[in-house]
Formats: sequence, structure tokens, C-alpha cells
Amino acid sequence: MDTNRIYICIDLKSFYASVECRERGLDPMTTNLVVADPERSEKTICLAVSPSMKALGIPGRCRVFEIPKNIEYIMAPPRMQLYIDYSAEIYAIYLKYVAKEDIHVYSIDEVFMDVTDYLTMYHMTANELAITIMQDILSKTGITATCGIGTNLYLAKIALDITAKHVKDHVGILNEELYMRNLWNHRPLTDFWRIGPGIAKKLESTGITTMEGIAKADENFLYHQFGIDAELLIDHAWGRETTTMADIKAYKPKSNSIGGGQVLGCDCDYEGGKLILKEMIDLLCLELVDKGLVTDSITLHIGYNNRYNKKSAHGTAAMRITTSSARQIISYALNMYERIMDRQTPIHRFYVTFNNVVDEAYQQYDLFTDPAELEREHRMQKAMLDIKEKYGKNSILKGMNLQDGATTIERNRQIGGHRSGE
Repeated sequence: MDTNRIYICIDLKSFYASVECRERGLDPMTTNLVVADPERSEKTICLAVSPSMKALGIPGRCRVFEIPKNIEYIMAPPRMQLYIDYSAEIYAIYLKYVAKEDIHVYSIDEVFMDVTDYLTMYHMTANELAITIMQDILSKTGITATCGIGTNLYLAKIALDITAKHVKDHVGILNEELYMRNLWNHRPLTDFWRIGPGIAKKLESTGITTMEGIAKADENFLYHQFGIDAELLIDHAWGRETTTMADIKAYKPKSNSIGGGQVLGCDCDYEGGKLILKEMIDLLCLELVDKGLVTDSITLHIGYNNRYNKKSAHGTAAMRITTSSARQIISYALNMYERIMDRQTPIHRFYVTFNNVVDEAYQQYDLFTDPAELEREHRMQKAMLDIKEKYGKNSILKGMNLQDGATTIERNRQIGGHRSGE
């Protein structure tokens, strides 16, 4: 592992809420604002709350009904396209300082940068470069950023998530020595990246409540408890991380997949589920065609309403063909749907995945496939994509999209399951 590299991790503070405040000419540090869809129920999750709300003890991903009634606030409907536009503008700021080869976009509001080779060129310390970039973001967009600096990617992330919150300039700095000195006894463990409530609870049941506890625990015991994941736990307990920016850029998955999911606004029955499934597959097939890809396997994961306390339906179907044909893939998916579903229990969630996605040059037929018919469907899919590109996603629809219970029209108005704002 190269211990001489310097990484920074920059996060845009309460990003969605800060954008909404900025658009209204308000200060997110003093304005109570939540980003949530007022057309949904009070159980809907807030996508973000402004820093002033967090200062009042309101968690960033609370549900609307959990906000105390005595707190006055602005509710801003999500505008996902606006947030993407801001994120792109901020990414352009990063590119002024660091080449794209040294930037890893972790999420819409968070990036990692390997700044090792830039510090000498700019005659700056990592802290000075971080503050320069953060001030540039603030002056150009009005968005406040926080930053973590570390001698590896993990320490940069922990410096951001934990240390930066407790310093005035919002820049946390960690190396392995500082990590062990200052954070080995930090609680709760869930503050640390990649330690969720389940892992923390399992550790606590064995008497381990700190990173020092993990570091000093018997390794064989940890491997027995957590399997291969113990390796990551042990490395992180000592502040070690072997992955570099070069590793991230060079990574190629062994197999590719594409997929999509939705949580329904209201539950649907067995027959309604068939319609939604066909719509979802139709859209994913258009995505395959658009990217010049084909698939030979489908996975369905369908969740029931929680009040029925029933295990989700799950299945994978291998096809005899490798294709992007909606007609053929829908046929396989419906057969699987009928096989795995409980017909009496309302459906609340759908997830569809196309597995083993490869270039369309690898398209394969079976004996029952008419190549000419497939080619006609492929040309029709291409034509639909051209129309949607020119006139909008809802400019051309199928009959099933207009049936009661169909969701495509509404989903086409969304990005990531939330309003695009357009």
C-alpha cells in the first residue's frame, strides 16, 4: 500500500435543502426547510433538511410526521433535475483543480480526490487546497461544503464524516496515528463508514463497542463471526485501506447488469402487478436498445405490504436467448411472476434486474425465434427512443401505459423516484 498519498473527500452540506434555499435567496444555515413531496402522505421521507433544522435535532432522513409540530419550516417539493444541474456545475469547479482521472464521484453530493501530485504544483498543503475548492464552490453556487483529508480513502471519508463536524473550518484531517489516538474509542460504531446497525449490534453482543475493541479482538473470532467481511473490519479498525484511486479507475466488474425499482404510492393486487411488471420491463428493454446491449437472465424481487409480515417474492429466470426484445423478456418474466407470487397479498415494491448484460453483437436466438420479427421490434424500439429524445419521455406511450394502475407516465416525470421539477 502506498502510504505517501493524500486524499480529500468533499461533501456538499445538506445538498438538496441548500439548493432549495439558494434558489429562494435564503440562508440554509438559518432557514428551516425540508425537501419532501407534499402530495405524498406524512409518512414520506424527507430527502434533506437544512442545517438549521439539523441544529434543532431533526435527522436528515426523517419522515414528515416526525418533525415536531412546534417547528415552523418551508416544505420544498423535490426538483431532481435542478440538483443534477448544480452537481454538474460543482463538478466543473473540481475539474479546475484536479483532473477527472483523480476524481471519483461517490454520489451526487460527494467526491473523492487524489490530490497527491497537485500539492507541489500549487505550492499548497492539502488543507489549503481543500479550503480553496470549498470557497470556490460557495462563491459560485452558494453551497457550503465540508471536507475530510486522509492518507488513504477510508481515512479521508472518516475525517469527513466524524472529524470535520467538530472543527471550525469544516476540514477534518486524519492519518493512522491520529485515527488511533482520537477515534479508537469514538462511539457509536455506526458513525464509521460501512458499519451499519446490524454489524454494530453483532459486535456489541460480543462485548465490542469501539474500533479499538475490533483492532484488539482475536482475528479468528472475527472471521468466524463475519466471514470475509472481517478483513475489511480489521483493516478499518487500524485505519488501513488498500484501495487506491488507480484501483477504482481500473476496476471492471466480472458481469454487468441493469435494473430498476419502485415503491408504489398505493398497493396493487396480483393482476395490477402484472401491468406494472410489463411496464418496467418495457422501459428497461428500451434502455438496453439505447445502450446497444442484450441480456439472457432476469431477476424479480417483489415486496408485499409490511403489515402482512410476508417474505418477499424472489426469483431468477435464465432465458434460452440473449436479447433486448421486450416481447420475449416480458414472456419469461410473466411466467416467473406467476410461479413465485402470492396472489392474495397486496404488492408494495418492485425490483427488476437484467443480468449478464453484454454487447448486442452477442445476441442469440433459439429455434422458435423469428429474426425478421425481432428486427421489426428493434426498429420500433429505436424509433420510440428517437421520439422520446426529441419530444420528451411521455411523448409516445403504449396502450398499457394508459390503463388504470399504470405507473410509467408518472415515473417518466421523476428522476430516482422523485420529482424532476420539470
